[in-house]
Amino acid sequence: MAQRVILDVDTGTDDAVALMLAALHPDIELVAATTVNGNVPLELTTENTLRVFDLLGESIPVHAGLAQPLVRHDFPRPREDRSGHIDVHGRYLDIPPATSRPRDQRAVDFLIDTYMAATDEIILVPTGPLSNVGAALSLEPRLAERIPEMVIMGGGHEVGNVTPSAEFNIWADPEAARVVLTSGVRRITLVPLDATHRALVSLDDCAAMRALGTPAGQAAAAFIERRIHGYDAGQPMDRPHSAPVHDALCIAAIVDRSIITTRRCHVDVETHGELTVGRTVIDTHRRGPHEPNADVAFDADERRFAAMLLETFARS
Repeated sequence: MAQRVILDVDTGTDDAVALMLAALHPDIELVAATTVNGNVPLELTTENTLRVFDLLGESIPVHAGLAQPLVRHDFPRPREDRSGHIDVHGRYLDIPPATSRPRDQRAVDFLIDTYMAATDEIILVPTGPLSNVGAALSLEPRLAERIPEMVIMGGGHEVGNVTPSAEFNIWADPEAARVVLTSGVRRITLVPLDATHRALVSLDDCAAMRALGTPAGQAAAAFIERRIHGYDAGQPMDRPHSAPVHDALCIAAIVDRSIITTRRCHVDVETHGELTVGRTVIDTHRRGPHEPNADVAFDADERRFAAMLLETFARS
């Protein structure tokens, strides 16, 4: 039976690939997508999410969420002053405008109502800033007992991307990230940059996706090529002409748990440091007093990940 999933997204390019992978893979039932302020403002993350589903011909509910972080008026620095951040998303995804519309119920209410009523397991996969999820857990603390698992794309131990210390999703709403990671949800899998940078997708992989001739294959190729050009220009990977597709790795890891390699660690988030705000503090050597609260991915199988994208996008 397919695993039920809700994706909480800030759709730019890598979220778009994750949405397509979740919508098309036979082992995943994508229940809904909730959208949040992040890569682009909320109205664009919502429009982009609808565009992806319309492209695929999928009628998956979309619920718009929070337009700003829980505590901060914008990000830890204003959106226009994100030194070190490369633009691999643009504003609107380069696919036709959406004809469908988001549901009336807002994302936070949808998450609370869905999980409080659920009788089967629905994995929650946040791949953007954690504002919606942090708000839901704050409003209804019993959600921590009702969410069976979260697979979160965020953080970094060895590497940051928006600052030397921080990964974008955690940095964009560090207070929400701290709420989520310390909430007591019984199973959290954290997929940080340490793992996503070990599962790069190349221009050759993109050519193979485009050659499929399917809407998903062609769109994924275009989205990932944009990412590759951005990384080559601003944050080149060890292997040129390739880039991480962070969010899609979370979906791949639900389909095949062995595609990532994890360690049990305690994870918290720095919310005050002048140089380290938004850093995920991952206690890899048990130096702190707290018990582990997450399975943290430090490696990934690059070729199996790329093969899963290719096989799945052949379906549409």
